[in-house]
Amino acid sequence: MRRLHFAPSLPRLGQALRIGVAANGLALVKTGRLFGGAPLALSEQPLDLFAPDALAPGLRLLFADLPVRGWPVSVVLADELVRLWQVAPPPGATRMGDLEAAAALRFQHLFGANGAEWKISADWDAADPFLAAAAPVALLDALALAAHEHGFHLVEVSPQLVAAMNAWRRERRSGAWFGLVHGGVLSLAAYEGRKLAAVRSSPIPAGADRDWLDSHVAREALRVGIARPERLQLSGAAPAAWASSPGRLKFACSLLEQVDDWSELARLARTGVPA
Repeated sequence: MRRLHFAPSLPRLGQALRIGVAANGLALVKTGRLFGGAPLALSEQPLDLFAPDALAPGLRLLFADLPVRGWPVSVVLADELVRLWQVAPPPGATRMGDLEAAAALRFQHLFGANGAEWKISADWDAADPFLAAAAPVALLDALALAAHEHGFHLVEVSPQLVAAMNAWRRERRSGAWFGLVHGGVLSLAAYEGRKLAAVRSSPIPAGADRDWLDSHVAREALRVGIARPERLQLSGAAPAAWASSPGRLKFACSLLEQVDDWSELARLARTGVPA
């Protein structure tokens, strides 16, 4: 999926910074592509993102004593802050304007929000249904202002699920669905063959075991109107008990990441960088 772009990146010896933005806080992580460098959590800052003008002072505290000027920075938005949906292209669509209008109409129908207050980005496709994402314009403007104030280069802004899907796209196996576990929520990207059929998110109940996962995936397949997957590939902090090989269970489940001692905010910022 295409992400929300703002400026070209300026590489710094293969290193970059990532900011995770959630409703309850911020996190800053450094990543490096050279010499197999592992991501490094630098700082966190709790805040109430919905309080008036909360982001700017929160970022100043997040960057305290950290020289971010000149660095390329990617931002990962918690999925609670964005909207994700599938769009069916109108019959005979030939212009980008047709696709944009279809996405805007579907957004209004699903969420009833003022379209002027949201920026829509999508994996535009005139032939097949495509995934669209919307982020609040006020939040994107605040991030752009922060980039100007602190002198960093804002490379991209991505919803967390989209960042995870992009990071693991080469690992997705035929017949598999993709999922992300974060903050007590399971987000599923349901595929029919190679095509993305739907994106759905649901809270994970306390004590959810493999039986719950089997039932949940079966219900989601019925809702979407497609066959249950042969395999589910999960990123994020998925319970180890959910993993399985094909056999008596209804589908195989592969965990793409090991649960570690990173905080939820730091994991959010790290999303899109396979550990």
